[in-house]
Amino acid sequence: MQIRELSVPDSYEITPKQFGDDRGVFLEWYRFDRLEEAIGHPIDLRQANTSVSKRGVVRGIHFADVPRGQAKYVTATHGAVLDYVIDIRVGSPTFGQWDSVLLDDKDRRAIYIAEGLGHCFVALTDDATVSYLVSDVFNPSKEHGINPLDEQVGLVFPPEAGEPLLSPKDTDAPTLAQAAGQGLLPQYDDIRRYYDLLNQKDA
Repeated sequence: MQIRELSVPDSYEITPKQFGDDRGVFLEWYRFDRLEEAIGHPIDLRQANTSVSKRGVVRGIHFADVPRGQAKYVTATHGAVLDYVIDIRVGSPTFGQWDSVLLDDKDRRAIYIAEGLGHCFVALTDDATVSYLVSDVFNPSKEHGINPLDEQVGLVFPPEAGEPLLSPKDTDAPTLAQAAGQGLLPQYDDIRRYYDLLNQKDA
């Protein structure tokens, strides 16, 4: 597999090598050792999630308090989504910026999103099925959101997604500026120290 760091540091696009024949296709969509080489430590996987979305559904922007936070390894097993990583770490050189990866059932890419980063996707097809490997179990008291339509963040949804469909939870979420004002966002220096701690535990 090929692993490429995105323009938001500490997030990566993973492109697997696919082996096809007249029976179908085989691929490795997750390799802990290859990912460890890229990020500096293995992921302590604690939960796996799957969502199925109709075209136009937007899920996010979501993030969790650090520590422990929730690192995510995400792929689409059916259909297609455009997956976004958003730098919400106050003080980061790329604060407020985002990058995206097309996840679909053709190229079968994945995206890794480190703790302290925001995550969102928009479904480009009906029955878009997304599977997530995450480093901590869901804890509602430590989960937060940012409105994905926030003009300051400026996510661009492809025309093929159609009209965005959001949950009340996401439409009621604060803007990036409001979340910062409320003290909800992680601090970049704190997050970097947390990454260093994870790397030291593996050393």
